[in-house]
This record gives sequence, structure tokens and C-alpha cells, in this order.
Amino acid sequence: MKIIFVKDLRGQGKVGDIKEVKDGYGKNYLIKNGYAKPLTEKSMADYEHQKEEERKQDMEFRKIAQEQKATLEKMSLLFQVKVGEGDRVFGSVSPKQIKEALAKKEITIDKKQIELDHNLSSLGFHRVTVRLYKDITATLKVQLTK
Repeated sequence: MKIIFVKDLRGQGKVGDIKEVKDGYGKNYLIKNGYAKPLTEKSMADYEHQKEEERKQDMEFRKIAQEQKATLEKMSLLFQVKVGEGDRVFGSVSPKQIKEALAKKEITIDKKQIELDHNLSSLGFHRVTVRLYKDITATLKVQLTK
């Protein structure tokens, strides 16, 4: 019996894999538990249609991420922070604060997408990496002043 996997099953196959399996194993385990479907023209067409939809969605997300990247890389955020003796900053600027500053400029980003290499706890310019999509990242300039 030929089947097409609809879920990953460790040691057996990944989504989209086509395999020849014994009838009993295919019907009683793989198909019954939702890991696979019998390979027919319809199931193959459904799989191809699903792949095409995922590809279109991926292209759309990439386009949006590229637009956001262009916007973010032109932008510079300014934070006024309290300082003590010797220009030492009290606390630091967090990803949440960066997210809120971007929200004021009508850019929606989750704080988990903001990657800080180090705490922003010194005056001056800092570069912050923002992960927009799988392999698309933007570099945002952040300035801390008195």
C-alpha cells in the first residue's frame, strides 16, 4: 500500500513523503492515527495544493518583512534616560521599551523578535537586531541620551 505522510513521524517519514508500507500497518496505525493518507490522485492533488498555498503565504510574509526591514533600517530611536555621576545610566533599555517606541511609530513587532547582544545601559548609539522572518533581519539604531 502506498501512503503519503500528513504529519511527521520520527523514524518513518516527514510531511509529504511517499512510502510503500504493509497494508495492516498503513491502515491500522498510520491512517487511523492521522499520520498518513492513502496515496490517491486526490490526496496527491490536495498535498500539491497545500504546498502551493504555503509557498504563496511564505512569499507574502517575505514581502512584508522586506518592507519592514527597509523602514526599520532608515529609522533611529531616541531614548532619554536618567544618569548619575560619571554619566552612568540608571537601569537599561529593554526590548519591551523598544517595542513600545516602535508602536508609537505604527510599527508592530513582538518583543521576542528584538535581539539584544548586551544591555543598553550606556549613553550613545547602539545597534539592535530585529528578526522579522525566518532569514530576514533588520538592524535598528537606538540612541541613549541624558
